[in-house]
Amino acid sequence: MTEPAAPVWPVVWREPVQDAWIDYNGHLSEPYYVLVFGHATDAVMEAVGIDAPYREANDASLYTVEAHVRYLDEVTAGSDLEVRSSVIGTTAKLLWVWHELWVDGRLRATEEVLGVHVAGRRSAPFPDDVAARARAACVAPPEEAGGRIRPLSQ
Repeated sequence: MTEPAAPVWPVVWREPVQDAWIDYNGHLSEPYYVLVFGHATDAVMEAVGIDAPYREANDASLYTVEAHVRYLDEVTAGSDLEVRSSVIGTTAKLLWVWHELWVDGRLRATEEVLGVHVAGRRSAPFPDDVAARARAACVAPPEEAGGRIRPLSQ
């Protein structure tokens, strides 16, 4: 039996904008950015070994404890979305993920997510193999990571 191929980083998730996701301004509505970023987080989980069989066998998953979205440019109906995701930090129980949403070669939004590994409804250390894959995938956080909302200048 051959080992599955190691994931290529960044992990890329693609999906088209659905007509129902367009708001009254003709743009991708806020909750759907988070939906698409959630799908991209699932792809990262798969890449580090927190896939469906693992989750079912271990009553375990990754729970989001914090997220920060930056809306940088419009996304309109008919767009094909591409999310490029990287692991930018990890501890025994935490995974810090950076997502970039691209459309037509332009960065439209980012999201950073901090997730905690949970087993049996309690935080728990990652298994050794998952921790090793997360560490191996880890890259330096981009300058924009770790930001906060800042008041506008008056």
